[in-house]
Amino acid sequence: MDIDFIKICRLKMIKFFRHIRQRQLKNNEMRKYSLYAIGEIVLVVIGILIALQINNWNEYNKNLKAENQLLKDLNQEFVMNQNILLKKLNEVNEGIEIHKTYLEKLASEKYSSRKD
Repeated sequence: MDIDFIKICRLKMIKFFRHIRQRQLKNNEMRKYSLYAIGEIVLVVIGILIALQINNWNEYNKNLKAENQLLKDLNQEFVMNQNILLKKLNEVNEGIEIHKTYLEKLASEKYSSRKD
């Protein structure tokens, strides 16, 4: 809800109830004025509760958006780290293969030199 709309409604309600209150005080109608005062208090409390609910809803939505952004950022970071680790793993595996080949050559050279 737009905050300006709420302010306008509140001002109109205040003017309306002020008019009723002044009329009842002129006519010396204390019972009616007391009921009016209780009604006004109830309306103010309801307005406050509505405003609090709207504020809570807005805070919840902000937190939800921040949480979603954080999850997206974490997912991106995990994918990036996974790619880095896979690249490093491939490099290590290539190194292992090179060393295996080197060891096999050494072993075959030793074996062939023993035959001679």
